[in-house]
Amino acid sequence: VQLQASGRGLVQAGGSLRLSCVASGSRYGINAMNWYRQAPGKQRELVAGIAGGSTNYGDSLQGRFTISRGNAGNTVYLQMNNLQVEDTAVYYCNAVVIGRGVSNYWGQGTLVTVSS
Repeated sequence: VQLQASGRGLVQAGGSLRLSCVASGSRYGINAMNWYRQAPGKQRELVAGIAGGSTNYGDSLQGRFTISRGNAGNTVYLQMNNLQVEDTAVYYCNAVVIGRGVSNYWGQGTLVTVSS
C-alpha cells in the first residue's frame, strides 16, 4: 500500500492548512486512516484518526483540527485551523489494513511550519 500526502506549507499563526493523503494498492479495504506528527526532538504523536464513522483526536486538538475521509474511502483529509507555532511538525499519514493480519502503512511525511 502506498500513501501519498500533500498539502505541506508555511503558514502564519492563526492560519489554516489542509492536508490530503491518498492510499493506493491495497488488496483489502482500509479499515482506519490516521494522521500523526513528529516535532523536532519529540516523539511521534497521534493527531487524529478515523475508522468507519468514528473519529478520535489527540489531546487538545479537537476543535481546531478535523479529520475526514473521501467517499471512496482511500483518501483522508486533515483540516487544520487556528494553527499555532507548536503545531510545527512533520505530519505522517497512516493506514491500517486488516487482511490476513493487521498491517500499518505510512506515508513519507509532509512538513508543516507555523511562523509567529
